[in-house]
Amino acid sequence: MSANFVLTLSCADRPGIVAAITTELAALGANIAESNQFWDRETDRFFMRLAFTAPDGIGREVIERALKSPIERFSMKTALSDESRRKRIVIMVSKFDHTLLHLLYQIRVGWLDAEVAAIISNHDDARKIAEDAGIPFHLLPVTKDSKAAQEEQVLALVKQSGADLVVLARYMQVLSDNLSTRLFGQVINIHHSFLPSFKGAKPYHQAHERGVKIIGATAHYVTPDLDEGPIIEQETARVTHAMSADDLVAAGRDIESRVLARAVKLHLENRVMLNGKKTVVFG
Repeated sequence: MSANFVLTLSCADRPGIVAAITTELAALGANIAESNQFWDRETDRFFMRLAFTAPDGIGREVIERALKSPIERFSMKTALSDESRRKRIVIMVSKFDHTLLHLLYQIRVGWLDAEVAAIISNHDDARKIAEDAGIPFHLLPVTKDSKAAQEEQVLALVKQSGADLVVLARYMQVLSDNLSTRLFGQVINIHHSFLPSFKGAKPYHQAHERGVKIIGATAHYVTPDLDEGPIIEQETARVTHAMSADDLVAAGRDIESRVLARAVKLHLENRVMLNGKKTVVFG
């Protein structure tokens, strides 16, 4: 049986990058299934994603050894993912459960290829959802005084579970700079796209009072800069004066759920590459 791998790389743009990598893979008998490239003219950086299959007996170590020469020659930053291993995620949630339920549904029907290693919450509301799905549930309440200790528990659970990604599925707590830095590039958050215009409680109600014509949601990586991490996915929808605040909330729930699920899928398929404060997303 052939093994599936995804290679992502970035480096300063120069002629011969693609040829150097593909020549080594061809020598191993690997077959390229998908190839995406992007040259960022502003930074003169080259980004590439290669999905390929390798013959029997050709594992990660053999591939890494074969690619060592071009990686060093072009000073590449690379990541090699073995797609035969199912990715594991930890979902963090508070009281709003719509994005959590949507993620679990997309996993159940196979659109999202992932295993939920744990659900962590600062409230007990999602316990039954976790139990019904057979997923370990961890209640970790948090206060101003206990935040540091609670986050150490979160970090321990993430490491213990071997999670590839932490998903903040409407987890209504701000992660500390310390935790955001330690898990950089491994945490995805979802928020309404009104930020920073409508902060605090009931953003959709605030938007309704201002008569907005478009609502939306943004999925992004978490960084110490609150809600300013690199953006992965967004979606908007038009609304009208005839819609109530509750109508906006309902429409927002749907958008948030879809956007978060798509962002998680893109990340798990190694289609998102960091480019400074931005991302390169190979759809």
